Amino acid sequence: MRRFGARLARKVARRSNRLAGEVRRRWAAFGALWRRSLQLRVVVSTLALSSAVVFVLGMVLQTQITDRLLSAKRQAAISQTESSASTIERELVAVNPDSDNVEAKLTNAVNKLVSPSGDDQANAAAGAFEPVLADGRRAGDGLRPSVTGPFTDVPPELRKEVEREQFTTQYTTVERATGRSPVLAVGIPVRSAGRSLQLYLLFPLDSEQRTISLVQNTLVVVGLLLLLLLAGIANLVTRQVVRPVRQAAEVAERFADGQLDERMPVVGEDDVARLAESFNEMAASIQRQIRQLEEFGQLQRQFTSDVSHELRTPLTTVRMAADVLHASREQFPEGLARSTELMVDELDRFEALLADLLEISRLDAGVADLAAEPVDVRGIVLRVVDSLRPIAEKAGVAIVLRTPGEGPTGETGAAAASGPVGEREMPEVTAEVDGRRVERILRNLLANAVDHGEGQPIEVWLAADDRAVAVAVRDHGVGLRPGEEELVFTRFWRADPSRNRRTGGTGLGLSISLEDARLHGGWLEAWGEPGAGACFRLTVPRRQGEELTGSPLPLPPDAPARDQEEETGAGDPAELAAGRQQRGEAG
Repeated sequence: MRRFGARLARKVARRSNRLAGEVRRRWAAFGALWRRSLQLRVVVSTLALSSAVVFVLGMVLQTQITDRLLSAKRQAAISQTESSASTIERELVAVNPDSDNVEAKLTNAVNKLVSPSGDDQANAAAGAFEPVLADGRRAGDGLRPSVTGPFTDVPPELRKEVEREQFTTQYTTVERATGRSPVLAVGIPVRSAGRSLQLYLLFPLDSEQRTISLVQNTLVVVGLLLLLLLAGIANLVTRQVVRPVRQAAEVAERFADGQLDERMPVVGEDDVARLAESFNEMAASIQRQIRQLEEFGQLQRQFTSDVSHELRTPLTTVRMAADVLHASREQFPEGLARSTELMVDELDRFEALLADLLEISRLDAGVADLAAEPVDVRGIVLRVVDSLRPIAEKAGVAIVLRTPGEGPTGETGAAAASGPVGEREMPEVTAEVDGRRVERILRNLLANAVDHGEGQPIEVWLAADDRAVAVAVRDHGVGLRPGEEELVFTRFWRADPSRNRRTGGTGLGLSISLEDARLHGGWLEAWGEPGAGACFRLTVPRRQGEELTGSPLPLPPDAPARDQEEETGAGDPAELAAGRQQRGEAG
């Protein structure tokens, strides 16, 4: 029995949890719809306010009708009671209340009230009634009271007031065969030969109650119909206003997607028509400006490409002459030899700048091709590290290569670049990439790290999973100020132009690297804090055409585990996508 009770409790708990989850889901869906739909908010608000107004008006009308109906009934009852009292006084003017046949006399007097001859205009207005005639003083003397009619239906409070010679009315309920029925009781003292008697008239309020119920039902039905009508009118009116707004939103979305010829239809001369005209004028102005900018950008790219190509011929001639002079520099005086060396160095920078400009012009023109093939990214990383080793050793910077370990807890192993990197054992990491472009990206990142590392060790991280390969270059130098994570990819931008550079950069390396990453369908992201260094992370898919959803490495790679979960996609995909878009990483 106990087990059955436990199973039943668990079953009830599961159903309660499912019900609560369904309620939360529906409430969240309604909340989302409420936030998105202006028409729903207007209709619901109108319905709520109309319900309050209809309820107040219904209560006022019901109160007024009930008060008027009962007031008219009460006035007619009072008139009928006064007329009946006069009739009773005439009938009992010579009757001795102490005689034995007093009850018969009272009965004859009461019968006189309800006989057709006693029916007058007041009786017709007041309606049917039940008369009660009693001798209250006789009951007060301890004797059996002389009464006629349903004396027990008269409220005791009313009896006391009438016995004190007061003309009084009171609403009460009495027991009938069909149940409790509301009545209006009216009491008045009546003069007889010896002393006063009490006359009570009980007026049933069944017809008034039916009238009030009918009024209530009518008000409810009319109120509901009025609310439905108001809701329909609000929906219709709101739809007339919201429909052009929705059309404007749809046209604006298509316009933002690049369909610059989209325009709103202009119908009529009202406010919505003026809105459509203004929107169309704005769209036409933006279209003209965008086309002007496109033409200007095309001219600028064409100029850059033409100038770059035209400079290659004279640069080749100057390079040949400079190489001849540089080869004979030992025969020149010391000052002339030094000038020859400086000229060769600057020619190297000029050639690098010219090559970058040509690459930028190809990327801007959209003619850059991606020669993707299965490549061992591990070998690319090792070649880049080995090629930049002399510059790093000259700057006193140690390069540390870190790769994921094979332990179940995801520990990483570190290998210092103290000897030829190619001699170390690393797991093979194969991906479909353009080896030349990936190598250029890593060379730029590592060269920047050497320039800004402040002599601190530089860490190169390599990691992969089933969908992506990531390489991160982490330095511990000056770092980046807030907001510079996006500026570093701007052309010709430098964090500190006064710094002495060791690798002769042109200011275009990171811009080209970002475009190379986008060609692969990957991301190139930056992180940095002042005094804590900077980190650049390259993430590319292992197979071309696949969309990235996360990176095997956090940013920076030595971030806590919670940061790693965020960077690898453990969170809201919409928020991650928004963050990537802000960093300019979506291809």
